[in-house]
Amino acid sequence: MSKTAAVEALISFYEGLSAESLARFPEFYADDAFFKDPFNQVRGVAPIQRIFAHLFWQVGEPRFVVHEQLVADNGAMLVWEMHFRLPGRRGQGQAQAQVIRGVSHLKFDDEGKVVWHRDYWDAAEELYAKLPAIGWLMRFLQRKLAA
Repeated sequence: MSKTAAVEALISFYEGLSAESLARFPEFYADDAFFKDPFNQVRGVAPIQRIFAHLFWQVGEPRFVVHEQLVADNGAMLVWEMHFRLPGRRGQGQAQAQVIRGVSHLKFDDEGKVVWHRDYWDAAEELYAKLPAIGWLMRFLQRKLAA
């Protein structure tokens, strides 16, 4: 499979990702694939699946949208957004829609499966600043540290 075809298939998988489709990770990831994001660093398809299963357990309606892709001989970069809802606090009604923006750096084996996946996104800006309990502290620190 060409790198471009592998990237297109992976994008389609992520944009349609659901709790039910998590079982399909072995179609796209090598058995000993490496995955790292701001909270996790694992090796193997099963641990990668657990990370995404945890995502579906933690937040409501997670959905990925890939906006850009750069494909090269040695891998690809995907620019994406993850849309989701954080659970609402008691008495505060509907959960609020949230967006995390990030980039994935991918490397593939000869079969077109991902062997290396590194996600880059700013947890402080994209997540912590939006949380009620520590959001005020993160926003305060951003204002104090800004030039």
